[in-house]
Amino acid sequence: MRFMIMHKNDPHTEAGLPPPKDIVEKMSAFVGEQAQAGRFLDGAGLAGSKTRTRLTFRDGRCTVKQGPYQGEHELPAATLKLKVRSREEAIGWAERYGKILGDCELEIGKVNEPWDIGLMPPPENPPLQVLLIEKADAATESGGRSREQKSAITRLKTEMTKAGVLVGSLQLKPSSQAKRLVFNNHNLRVIDGPFAESKELLGGFSVMELRDIDEAVALCRRPYAEILGGTLEIDIRVVDPDDDVP
Repeated sequence: MRFMIMHKNDPHTEAGLPPPKDIVEKMSAFVGEQAQAGRFLDGAGLAGSKTRTRLTFRDGRCTVKQGPYQGEHELPAATLKLKVRSREEAIGWAERYGKILGDCELEIGKVNEPWDIGLMPPPENPPLQVLLIEKADAATESGGRSREQKSAITRLKTEMTKAGVLVGSLQLKPSSQAKRLVFNNHNLRVIDGPFAESKELLGGFSVMELRDIDEAVALCRRPYAEILGGTLEIDIRVVDPDDDVP
Protein backbone atom coordinates (compact mmCIF):
# COMPACT_ATOMS: atom_id res chain seq x y z
CA MET A 1 0.00 0.00 0.00
CA ARG A 2 1.08 3.53 -0.63
CA PHE A 3 0.87 6.15 2.13
CA MET A 4 1.46 9.88 2.39
CA ILE A 5 2.99 10.64 5.80
CA MET A 6 2.63 14.33 6.61
CA HIS A 7 4.19 16.17 9.52
CA LYS A 8 2.88 19.56 10.55
CA ASN A 9 4.61 22.92 10.46
CA ASP A 10 6.53 24.04 13.56
CA PRO A 11 7.62 27.43 14.98
CA HIS A 12 11.22 26.89 13.83
CA THR A 13 10.20 26.46 10.19
CA GLU A 14 7.55 29.16 10.41
CA ALA A 15 10.23 31.62 11.55
CA GLY A 16 12.13 30.94 8.32
CA LEU A 17 15.02 29.17 10.04
CA PRO A 18 16.78 26.24 8.34
CA PRO A 19 16.50 22.88 10.13
CA PRO A 20 19.35 22.02 12.52
CA LYS A 21 22.27 20.26 10.86
CA ASP A 22 21.84 17.06 12.87
CA ILE A 23 18.20 16.73 11.77
CA VAL A 24 19.19 17.20 8.12
CA GLU A 25 21.89 14.54 8.43
CA LYS A 26 19.65 12.04 10.22
CA MET A 27 16.72 12.57 7.84
CA SER A 28 19.01 12.24 4.80
CA ALA A 29 20.32 8.94 6.16
CA PHE A 30 16.79 7.74 6.88
CA VAL A 31 15.56 8.67 3.38
CA GLY A 32 18.55 6.95 1.77
CA GLU A 33 17.95 3.79 3.77
CA GLN A 34 14.22 3.71 2.96
CA ALA A 35 14.83 4.48 -0.73
CA GLN A 36 17.37 1.67 -1.02
CA ALA A 37 14.79 -0.70 0.49
CA GLY A 38 12.19 0.46 -2.06
CA ARG A 39 9.92 2.04 0.53
CA PHE A 40 10.60 5.77 0.02
CA LEU A 41 9.09 7.08 -3.22
CA ASP A 42 8.99 10.86 -2.81
CA GLY A 43 9.09 13.56 -0.18
CA ALA A 44 9.85 17.18 0.58
CA GLY A 45 9.78 19.81 3.27
CA LEU A 46 7.79 23.01 2.83
CA ALA A 47 8.88 26.52 3.75
CA GLY A 48 6.99 28.67 6.25
CA SER A 49 3.67 30.33 5.50
CA LYS A 50 5.28 33.61 4.43
CA THR A 51 6.24 31.82 1.18
CA ARG A 52 2.77 30.36 0.60
CA THR A 53 -0.35 31.42 -1.25
CA ARG A 54 -3.94 30.52 -0.38
CA LEU A 55 -6.68 30.54 -3.03
CA THR A 56 -10.36 30.45 -2.09
CA PHE A 57 -12.99 29.91 -4.78
CA ARG A 58 -16.57 30.95 -3.98
CA ASP A 59 -19.47 31.64 -6.37
CA GLY A 60 -17.20 31.86 -9.39
CA ARG A 61 -14.72 34.27 -7.77
CA CYS A 62 -11.16 33.55 -6.65
CA THR A 63 -9.61 35.29 -3.64
CA VAL A 64 -5.81 35.10 -3.44
CA LYS A 65 -4.10 35.60 -0.07
CA GLN A 66 -0.33 35.70 0.35
CA GLY A 67 1.26 34.48 3.57
CA PRO A 68 2.18 34.62 6.32
CA TYR A 69 -1.04 33.29 7.82
CA GLN A 70 -2.40 30.90 10.41
CA GLY A 71 -3.71 27.45 9.62
CA GLU A 72 -7.43 27.27 8.90
CA HIS A 73 -8.77 24.41 6.79
CA GLU A 74 -5.68 22.27 6.25
CA LEU A 75 -6.96 18.75 5.54
CA PRO A 76 -5.58 17.73 2.10
CA ALA A 77 -7.51 15.76 -0.50
CA ALA A 78 -4.88 15.80 -3.27
CA THR A 79 -1.46 17.24 -4.04
CA LEU A 80 0.36 18.22 -7.21
CA LYS A 81 4.08 18.95 -7.25
CA LEU A 82 4.81 21.63 -9.85
CA LYS A 83 8.04 23.04 -11.28
CA VAL A 84 7.47 26.60 -12.50
CA ARG A 85 9.35 29.80 -13.23
CA SER A 86 7.58 31.98 -10.69
CA ARG A 87 4.87 32.08 -8.04
CA GLU A 88 2.67 33.95 -10.52
CA GLU A 89 2.87 31.01 -12.93
CA ALA A 90 1.96 28.61 -10.11
CA ILE A 91 -1.05 30.80 -9.22
CA GLY A 92 -2.15 30.71 -12.86
CA TRP A 93 -2.20 26.91 -12.92
CA ALA A 94 -3.92 26.81 -9.52
CA GLU A 95 -6.64 29.17 -10.71
CA ARG A 96 -7.38 26.88 -13.65
CA TYR A 97 -7.48 23.88 -11.30
CA GLY A 98 -9.81 25.66 -8.88
CA LYS A 99 -12.23 26.73 -11.60
CA ILE A 100 -12.76 23.07 -12.45
CA LEU A 101 -13.74 22.27 -8.86
CA GLY A 102 -16.01 25.27 -8.26
CA ASP A 103 -16.23 26.21 -4.57
CA CYS A 104 -12.95 24.99 -3.07
CA GLU A 105 -9.74 25.95 -1.29
CA LEU A 106 -6.20 25.48 -2.61
CA GLU A 107 -2.77 26.28 -1.23
CA ILE A 108 0.57 26.74 -2.96
CA GLY A 109 3.56 25.96 -0.74
CA LYS A 110 7.20 26.38 -1.70
CA VAL A 111 9.19 23.15 -1.61
CA ASN A 112 12.50 23.40 0.22
CA GLU A 113 15.48 22.83 -2.05
CA PRO A 114 18.94 21.59 -0.95
CA TRP A 115 20.25 25.18 -0.93
CA ASP A 116 17.35 26.30 1.29
CA ILE A 117 18.55 23.99 4.06
CA GLY A 118 22.26 24.68 3.68
CA LEU A 119 23.33 21.57 1.75
CA MET A 120 24.73 23.45 -1.27
CA PRO A 121 25.02 26.95 -2.75
CA PRO A 122 22.01 28.03 -4.79
CA PRO A 123 22.35 27.62 -8.56
CA GLU A 124 21.79 30.54 -10.89
CA ASN A 125 18.11 31.15 -11.74
CA PRO A 126 16.77 27.84 -10.39
CA PRO A 127 13.17 26.81 -11.15
CA LEU A 128 10.60 27.10 -8.37
CA GLN A 129 9.12 23.86 -7.05
CA VAL A 130 5.81 24.14 -5.23
CA LEU A 131 3.23 21.80 -3.77
CA LEU A 132 -0.32 22.58 -4.89
CA ILE A 133 -2.63 21.29 -2.17
CA GLU A 134 -6.32 20.69 -2.83
CA LYS A 135 -8.20 20.93 0.48
CA ALA A 136 -10.72 18.27 1.43
CA ASP A 137 -14.45 18.99 1.38
CA ALA A 138 -17.70 17.03 1.61
CA ALA A 139 -17.26 15.64 -1.91
CA THR A 140 -13.73 14.27 -1.43
CA GLU A 141 -14.51 12.99 2.06
CA SER A 142 -17.51 11.04 0.77
CA GLY A 143 -15.82 9.43 -2.21
CA GLY A 144 -14.49 11.93 -4.72
CA ARG A 145 -15.23 14.48 -7.41
CA SER A 146 -17.76 14.12 -10.19
CA ARG A 147 -16.88 12.27 -13.40
CA GLU A 148 -16.84 15.58 -15.30
CA GLN A 149 -14.47 17.18 -12.79
CA LYS A 150 -12.15 14.16 -12.85
CA SER A 151 -12.02 14.24 -16.65
CA ALA A 152 -11.29 17.98 -16.68
CA ILE A 153 -8.53 17.58 -14.06
CA THR A 154 -6.99 14.75 -16.10
CA ARG A 155 -6.93 17.00 -19.18
CA LEU A 156 -5.33 19.81 -17.17
CA LYS A 157 -2.69 17.44 -15.77
CA THR A 158 -1.91 16.26 -19.29
CA GLU A 159 -1.41 19.88 -20.33
CA MET A 160 0.80 20.47 -17.28
CA THR A 161 2.89 17.44 -18.17
CA LYS A 162 3.36 18.58 -21.78
CA ALA A 163 4.39 22.01 -20.49
CA GLY A 164 7.02 20.40 -18.25
CA VAL A 165 5.26 21.72 -15.14
CA LEU A 166 3.78 18.64 -13.44
CA VAL A 167 6.36 16.65 -11.48
CA GLY A 168 3.91 14.30 -9.73
CA SER A 169 0.42 14.11 -8.28
CA LEU A 170 -1.36 12.16 -5.58
CA GLN A 171 -5.04 11.69 -4.80
CA LEU A 172 -5.71 10.74 -1.18
CA LYS A 173 -8.37 8.42 0.13
CA PRO A 174 -10.92 10.02 2.50
CA SER A 175 -9.69 10.75 6.02
CA SER A 176 -11.97 7.97 7.35
CA GLN A 177 -9.12 5.65 6.33
CA ALA A 178 -6.44 7.79 7.98
CA LYS A 179 -4.71 7.98 11.33
CA ARG A 180 -3.42 11.03 13.20
CA LEU A 181 -0.41 10.55 15.47
CA VAL A 182 0.07 13.05 18.27
CA PHE A 183 3.46 12.81 19.98
CA ASN A 184 3.98 14.62 23.30
CA ASN A 185 7.46 14.12 24.77
CA HIS A 186 7.71 10.89 22.74
CA ASN A 187 4.41 9.56 24.14
CA LEU A 188 2.12 8.59 21.27
CA ARG A 189 -1.64 9.02 21.00
CA VAL A 190 -3.29 7.56 17.88
CA ILE A 191 -6.53 9.10 16.60
CA ASP A 192 -8.56 7.26 13.97
CA GLY A 193 -10.22 9.19 11.16
CA PRO A 194 -12.40 10.68 9.85
CA PHE A 195 -11.14 14.15 10.74
CA ALA A 196 -13.49 17.09 10.63
CA GLU A 197 -10.56 19.43 10.10
CA SER A 198 -6.87 20.08 10.57
CA LYS A 199 -5.75 23.58 11.52
CA GLU A 200 -2.02 22.82 11.44
CA LEU A 201 -0.16 23.82 8.28
CA LEU A 202 1.58 21.02 6.40
CA GLY A 203 5.31 21.11 7.11
CA GLY A 204 6.51 18.27 4.92
CA PHE A 205 5.67 14.83 3.62
CA SER A 206 6.99 11.43 2.60
CA VAL A 207 5.35 9.01 0.18
CA MET A 208 6.07 5.46 1.28
CA GLU A 209 5.32 1.97 -0.07
CA LEU A 210 4.54 -0.09 3.02
CA ARG A 211 2.81 -3.34 3.96
CA ASP A 212 -0.10 -1.76 5.85
CA ILE A 213 -1.04 1.19 8.05
CA ASP A 214 0.37 -0.54 11.15
CA GLU A 215 3.81 -0.52 9.54
CA ALA A 216 3.30 3.17 8.75
CA VAL A 217 2.51 3.90 12.41
CA ALA A 218 5.61 1.99 13.55
CA LEU A 219 7.76 3.89 11.05
CA CYS A 220 6.43 7.20 12.35
CA ARG A 221 7.18 6.25 15.93
CA ARG A 222 10.77 5.26 15.25
CA PRO A 223 12.76 6.78 13.73
CA TYR A 224 10.54 9.40 12.04
CA ALA A 225 9.33 11.15 15.21
CA GLU A 226 12.67 10.65 16.94
CA ILE A 227 14.40 12.56 14.13
CA LEU A 228 11.91 15.43 13.98
CA GLY A 229 11.48 15.73 17.74
CA GLY A 230 9.44 14.08 20.45
CA THR A 231 6.54 16.53 20.27
CA LEU A 232 4.78 16.81 16.93
CA GLU A 233 1.70 15.79 14.93
CA ILE A 234 1.69 13.45 11.92
CA ASP A 235 -1.14 12.41 9.62
CA ILE A 236 -0.99 9.10 7.76
CA ARG A 237 -3.15 9.12 4.63
CA VAL A 238 -3.81 6.29 2.20
CA VAL A 239 -2.96 7.15 -1.43
CA ASP A 240 -5.54 6.29 -4.08
CA PRO A 241 -3.80 3.63 -6.24
CA ASP A 242 -5.81 4.64 -9.30
CA ASP A 243 -4.30 8.15 -9.42
CA ASP A 244 -0.93 9.31 -10.77
CA VAL A 245 2.19 8.23 -8.92
CA PRO A 246 5.15 10.49 -8.12
